[in-house]
Amino acid sequence: MDREAGPVHYQQLLLWESYLDSEEEQEGETSEPLVPHPWRLQHFSGYKASSLLEAWSRILAALLLLAVGFSLAAWQFQASRGSVESLDSMGPPPTGHSHLPGVYHHSAIISPAEACSAMGRELLVAGGNVVDAGVGAALCLSVVHPHATGLGAMFWGLFHNSSSGNSTALTPGRAQLLAPGLGLPSALPALHLLHDRLGHLPWPRLLEGPTTLAQEGFLVDEPLAKALAAQGSKGLCPLLCHADGSPLGLGTRTTNPSLAAVLQRAALAPTPGLAGKALLSLMGSDLGLEGPSAEPAPTLEPALQLSLPQGILFTTPSPSAGPELLALLEEALHSGKPSLDSCPPLLLAAGAPGSSVLAAIDGRGSVLLLASSVNSSFGSRRLSPSTGVLLSDLVASSATSAWACPLLLHSNTDDAEADVLGLVASGAPKVARAVTSALLRHLEAPQTQSHQHHHQHHHQQGPTEVPSTCVQGTLLQVTSHAEHAHVSSVPPGCCPFQGV
Repeated sequence: MDREAGPVHYQQLLLWESYLDSEEEQEGETSEPLVPHPWRLQHFSGYKASSLLEAWSRILAALLLLAVGFSLAAWQFQASRGSVESLDSMGPPPTGHSHLPGVYHHSAIISPAEACSAMGRELLVAGGNVVDAGVGAALCLSVVHPHATGLGAMFWGLFHNSSSGNSTALTPGRAQLLAPGLGLPSALPALHLLHDRLGHLPWPRLLEGPTTLAQEGFLVDEPLAKALAAQGSKGLCPLLCHADGSPLGLGTRTTNPSLAAVLQRAALAPTPGLAGKALLSLMGSDLGLEGPSAEPAPTLEPALQLSLPQGILFTTPSPSAGPELLALLEEALHSGKPSLDSCPPLLLAAGAPGSSVLAAIDGRGSVLLLASSVNSSFGSRRLSPSTGVLLSDLVASSATSAWACPLLLHSNTDDAEADVLGLVASGAPKVARAVTSALLRHLEAPQTQSHQHHHQHHHQQGPTEVPSTCVQGTLLQVTSHAEHAHVSSVPPGCCPFQGV
């Protein structure tokens, strides 16, 4: 892919409209009083009787005009008061509309952690685009969800640019070894590359929130607490355990000062390469290595495409599960009888990978989908004390990243009611089958539903459609609909969302 010299920006929605606070005053004009000042009589001496009578006539006329003016003012006050009371009793004007949960006027983000969704929203309000919000939330998740993601994870991403109509895939490169059984961390260079090419806000701004969480502390939320309860704290102390070695419980506050220092150095480094080399050097020292023999090689490249009657599908290339996803969709659609009644047996198998997903979208249809994994829950369970990073056990033999196949459907119709759909899933051994099932159900949804949305959106946004799927983990859906951003998840309520 030809790379441009600078960042590639897309058309960005304003979070508020700027109005003229004041108007320029017209120069060179003077206004004469309608009624002359009654007591400003000049050259009083020498006035004749006729002049006095004329003066008193003007005074009386002025008083009469003032009386009429006061009467009109009183009448207008009563009329306006009655009008306000009438409006209050009627409620909002009929041209207004309200939004149900999951529907936002400008942009939205959904992730597995409330703190990270809130952090993504803050970046949107600060003028960031969906890439800024998604990358900032991903860095936040690397702090608060070390069981599923982190700086030791691998990231796959899919970005759709509503201004150009192009879709771009973030690829981490093939899994490489840092040491036997330990995957080479590639999260930081991958996220920096994504932001550098497609983001808007300064890179240090995205690191402020995650650094603060790691330094000042974050609360163990339900997903992390469940993972700790199931897996125990072996290999995770002192980061995620009490003084007696027992795992931290729900609501416990913990810090990761070593990780905070890494994030701060990444924000201040003159180039991302220096930050990445410093991180690998510290990890190498912890492991007794002279120095890593390889460095991460993330790339941005055109997404895979598949044309359908309903539009164009985009997903990530090999070695992700994107090609498998497209093959499954082609097979199901060409057969004419896609089976949606039951879950594929493989989806019910145990051993779901430690993975995480998030999505960000704006009302114009720009979308970022991110999927990351440390392979097993808590990865290798090998903590690098100098960096506060849990290393993954993603190794070179992992030829296919079966946990990654984000999907975008761009409508080829002129109807802007549902022009872009994004799906990203985690947690199931065969994510491609789960996403296939969700997309087929979406394509076979009754057409009357879209017409119902068309008639509703001027007054009240209809509920966001929750995708029906048999995925055992998490599936996120984002939709651009009538210049509004819609977000939902399976299971419902699993992933907090925020928007503007």
